[in-house]
Amino acid sequence: MTTAAERFAITGFGPQNLPYASFSVAGGERRLGVRLGDRVIGIAALADATTTPALDPTARGAVGTADLDALLAAGHTVWQPLRAWLQEVVTTDGLDDAVEAASTPLDEVSLHMPFTVADYVDYYASEHHAANIGRMFRPDQDPLLPNWKHLPVGYHGRAGTVVPSGTAFPRPKGLRPEEGGTPSFGPSRRLDIEAELGFVLGGSVPEGEVSVDRAGAEHVFGVVLFNDWSARDIQGYEYVPLGPYLGKSFASSISLWVVPFDALADARVAPPAREHQLAEYLDDSGSEPWGLDITMEVDVDGEVVSHPPVKTLYWTAPQMVAHMTVNGASLRPGDFFGSGTVSGTEVAERGSLMELSWGGKEPLRLADGREQAFLTDGQTITLRGTAPGPDGSVIDFGECVGTVLPAT
Repeated sequence: MTTAAERFAITGFGPQNLPYASFSVAGGERRLGVRLGDRVIGIAALADATTTPALDPTARGAVGTADLDALLAAGHTVWQPLRAWLQEVVTTDGLDDAVEAASTPLDEVSLHMPFTVADYVDYYASEHHAANIGRMFRPDQDPLLPNWKHLPVGYHGRAGTVVPSGTAFPRPKGLRPEEGGTPSFGPSRRLDIEAELGFVLGGSVPEGEVSVDRAGAEHVFGVVLFNDWSARDIQGYEYVPLGPYLGKSFASSISLWVVPFDALADARVAPPAREHQLAEYLDDSGSEPWGLDITMEVDVDGEVVSHPPVKTLYWTAPQMVAHMTVNGASLRPGDFFGSGTVSGTEVAERGSLMELSWGGKEPLRLADGREQAFLTDGQTITLRGTAPGPDGSVIDFGECVGTVLPAT
């Protein structure tokens, strides 16, 4: 007797992970699945083929759809038992044939946008990134503005331009600052990446005010890799006084495997020490730690140039949920937010080309001798990420890929 985990699991995609995706085979209908090794398991098909253990009927109804939307709407009282059922099935002796029958080799499937993005918020949660940007733009001032360590700074973005990994997009256009003071219009000259994590939310809270502990236990469904591309010149001209708009709203890429937040229990670490007493709604001093020990990888045209460490983020995902809802803003299934660029203390831990090239003044030298400041047309950026799992296992996030096309 063998288990599906024994037959199919590989490092990073074992039963400890089981990330979700929307997939199709040979142009057929989209289905909700999970990944085990190099196979994609159709959850509804597995439920139909496995009566012992049986899947709860409510969960069965939520997984018989094209993507995560119904499961996110069902809430944590459905998605947490579903994960436990999936783990039980793939680790039970004798159910490996049922798993195989309900699954398809990874190289035979197409992946799609895993959920419908409701509202989208982008944060600025990395102290080291914020300080680097501050040093570049405000060299004679404190690199962090006075509010930064009192609340998670963020802005409300455009959900419609969150795109799936693999999407190529044209270089954005907008007004660019010029030395004479009059801006010019044209393609961005300083197109950049932002290596981030994205957080997928579930459940409904029409009245808002979700606490830090409730956010982590009940509403953060899963995590993806996220590249929030940024046109630094357009952004720099437009963002005062209301914040970024055209410089950010053209494309934001997410990875297609949604790693369950519950899969990251062994990756949870304490966030950096707080320098101020936080407002009560953000105070996590009495909570279990919600920081995450995830190491990201930034790849430019096949060459890894940076390893941003997520554990250095000053603000945690549950704190960001608490902040976005404390004013009474509702939470809806499919709400989504980015962490902001992840950067560490070292040069090789910076999550943007703006930092890696120090605003273009110190270009990054690639292995083939080329100098890299900002993105050129045709370049492909790939983000990867891993986290520690239970018993020495690894949780792999897959890849988030995007390619820059010439401006239209």
